[in-house]
Amino acid sequence: MSSSPNQPAPVRVYFLGSGCLGAPILDALKDDSRIELVGIGSQEDKEVGRKKKVTPTAFAQHALLLGYDVERIKSVNAPDFLERLRSRQIELVLVVAFGQLLKRELLELPTWGCLNVHASLLPKYRGACPINAAILNGDAVTGVTFMRMDVGLDTGPIYRTEPLEILPCETTGQLERRLGVLAAKDVAEVIWKVARENLPCQPQGPATTANVRKIAKNDGQIQWNQDAFRIVNMVRAYLPWPKAFTFIPVPTGRRRIQITQASAEPHVLGAEEIPGTVLPDRKILRVLCGNGILRIEKLTPEGRTEMSAEEFLRGNPVDAKIVLG
Repeated sequence: MSSSPNQPAPVRVYFLGSGCLGAPILDALKDDSRIELVGIGSQEDKEVGRKKKVTPTAFAQHALLLGYDVERIKSVNAPDFLERLRSRQIELVLVVAFGQLLKRELLELPTWGCLNVHASLLPKYRGACPINAAILNGDAVTGVTFMRMDVGLDTGPIYRTEPLEILPCETTGQLERRLGVLAAKDVAEVIWKVARENLPCQPQGPATTANVRKIAKNDGQIQWNQDAFRIVNMVRAYLPWPKAFTFIPVPTGRRRIQITQASAEPHVLGAEEIPGTVLPDRKILRVLCGNGILRIEKLTPEGRTEMSAEEFLRGNPVDAKIVLG
């Protein structure tokens, strides 16, 4: 890619991504004359689903559809990968929901360092799952942060932040897509200003929350002694993965159900009432919680597709007073 005599050369960028957040950002960069993508890398392909089908990451799938070659990288800190980067004369490494920690040698390798697009308003929600954390905690606003990476966990100085309102019933998957689109609007400009105009960055303040760890599959299990409104946030926060779930007693034992849509209503638990108890209702599964009542509106029974609670109850009558757990 060439530049005119009066126009600086495009910025040579290597893009590291794994999650859906990176897809709209890649779309924004691919035709921008200020950026030259000299390589794209993602995590290694992994076994997915019950059939253990080996599948590229969401970001890699999107990049492959666009016609890019995508390196599957076991470790970005390995000497052979670092040598490949050096040979390409990288000016900046862009990191978006990649999933590996970058060590000092890699951070210092590009001329202008490594730029991270983080899906929260840092210093809030440093760590692996900031989108889930914002929804789980009932935040009204989140956003994206463009940050120069250092050896800490999301502790580097900040170039720019962009806030975004969280919609009332929004899930993690939906919010992730909107945050990606938000970041895509500014990413080329930020890269250009960092590499060609020496854009200043500001140190972060102290952390306002504990670092958010990677989510595990069992984090989705509902504890019915919690507040019903908190459980609604949990349902939203754990879509599309790992999904909030519980177990319902059946004649042969217990059946797992994933809850995909729910709302809450106020209720003060009585002295004789047990959290997890199903209340009489033909159309919605209403369940007592430690505080309030959870109204299960949509669910996915084990081995089935998603259905409304009314559809489920038609085929699976549930006795009132049964206790989920």
